[in-house]
Amino acid sequence: MRPYEMSLNQAAVAIGGRQLSPVELADSVLSRIAQVEPDLGAYVTVTGERAREAAHDAERDLSAGRYRGALHGVPMGLKDLIDVAGVATTASSRVRAGHRAQADSTVAARLAKAGAVLLGKTHTHEFAYGLTTPQTSNAWNTGRVAGGSSGGSAVAVASGMATYALGTDTGGSIRVPAALNGVVGLKPTYGLVPRRGVTSLSWSLDHVGPIARTVEDAALVLGALVGHDPDDPASLSTPSTDYRPGPDASLAGLRVGVPRTYYFDHVQPEVEAEVRRAIEQLEELGARLVEIDIPMARYVQATQWGLMVPEATAYHESTLRTVPELYQADVRTLLEAGELMPAGDYLRAQRSRALMRAEWARVLRQVDVVAAPAVPATAVEASQETLTWADGTVEAVSDAYVRLSSPANITGIPSLSVPVGHDTAGLPIGMQLLGRPLGERTLLRVGHAYEQTRPARALAQAA
Repeated sequence: MRPYEMSLNQAAVAIGGRQLSPVELADSVLSRIAQVEPDLGAYVTVTGERAREAAHDAERDLSAGRYRGALHGVPMGLKDLIDVAGVATTASSRVRAGHRAQADSTVAARLAKAGAVLLGKTHTHEFAYGLTTPQTSNAWNTGRVAGGSSGGSAVAVASGMATYALGTDTGGSIRVPAALNGVVGLKPTYGLVPRRGVTSLSWSLDHVGPIARTVEDAALVLGALVGHDPDDPASLSTPSTDYRPGPDASLAGLRVGVPRTYYFDHVQPEVEAEVRRAIEQLEELGARLVEIDIPMARYVQATQWGLMVPEATAYHESTLRTVPELYQADVRTLLEAGELMPAGDYLRAQRSRALMRAEWARVLRQVDVVAAPAVPATAVEASQETLTWADGTVEAVSDAYVRLSSPANITGIPSLSVPVGHDTAGLPIGMQLLGRPLGERTLLRVGHAYEQTRPARALAQAA
């Protein structure tokens, strides 16, 4: 196995055991970037010299017996909404031309403290306001969308151009590209991971979380990010903890909710079949399957857009008026639409969210986790704008991709996307696990147990 193919845990074990140098690992990943980045377009910028310097620093620390843990000396990417001092945060937009961050975001600072090696900043759909990331190609088929808005981070991890990466998730923007590129994506509980220094899309829906090759890798990254930040008003006073799942794959006594409604409506047959097979595997591991109904399903889309659109427009109010021509057409249209929304619609969306949180809490008292598709369809062709379902319903691609992921953003509950197979075209399919607030350890335990039943995943074939 070449170093760039290693998972985070494999690399950490090799580095900690002095079988692999951080410099060797960084050089391997940077060589991989030089090889496949021209075809995939995952990075806004690659900070190669900075990465090599950090890898040398890590090597010196290790030689002196100063080992900081699993992330020490391991290369990663950051979505280009996340500030790193002295590096541009472009949000993949011309609006941010010439920008340089003045200070590290909280998450970047915590990763640096853990000894992580920054490879560069990864592409996002402009200001995270979209579900395709058009600058970036899918890691399995370059003619397909990467998913968004954290498409660059997911593609970098899936193709070996980063051992792990951070993304943000406002309506599915970690889980959607993770599912479409065959990697693991975790949206934590709202407020668990601080957002200071991260460009906002919608402050009441935004989350920061890891994208990795395995569930265990995601757990390792999450452990380095968690902890109260007084500079983030939404940050929870939750102490850092070890989220790594244990070796026991048994799920005996665990109740898995299987939705009768919403999550399997308007879903591609191959997606449904693979996810249901994965759910059956959870049952074989000892879990008890419990059929559930998804509460307030008819209000999900209206609530998501009713919250996100006005908050995004408020954030962009100044530049939308002074330099509107610098925005891409799709994002500018959404921002301008937000100026037309009545305040009453936003207040009704807030009330809907409060009711939805209460109803989801009721459901999650009946089960420990909910298992469902992460997205209703695999990666569409880059030029495709709509999906047509068997009953003749036509749905915009962005609406389809956000539909199954947004309930976790509205309610703030944690959600994990885990790869469960491929369709006949070879495109990845993801299963979504949703849990109780601060229930990340249970989600990661379930995802890891399922993962142990599958063969080790190879890097994306398009790369």
